[in-house]
Amino acid sequence: MQRIKTMNQDQVQLVLTDRDRAAMNRRASGGIVRTLAAQAVMLLVAVLASWLVSGAAAAVSALIGAAAYFVPNALFALRLLLGLWGPVKSSPLTFFVGEAFKLGSAILVMGLAAWLGRSWLVWPAMLFGLVCVLKGYVLLLVFRRLP
Repeated sequence: MQRIKTMNQDQVQLVLTDRDRAAMNRRASGGIVRTLAAQAVMLLVAVLASWLVSGAAAAVSALIGAAAYFVPNALFALRLLLGLWGPVKSSPLTFFVGEAFKLGSAILVMGLAAWLGRSWLVWPAMLFGLVCVLKGYVLLLVFRRLP
């Protein structure tokens, strides 16, 4: 149960029990895991669709585009899960640093792919893979499983 202590007229402090915190952590971690699972499914869909439509080079390009965001996102999600259940708690700074890491590493991976794979990289497929993973939550919307 949540209890509210009144400190004075301007401040109200919410006090959570250990059971309340555990329930909130379970819901939050379940949402993180569902989101990662949806993104993984969308990664596979992007690679398979690219392979069926345009062949192996397109499938690899889609995999690079999808992995450019999925891998850093999975690492960030792991850090958030450790913050929920581990001894080290997450802070707002952790969130912002994690977001910067995700965006920076996605740009770096895609830039490296463009530079190293300029002879075989299929740009539309790579961007398709990236967009599919970015929009992985659409699966959660379709199945009404949003966190």
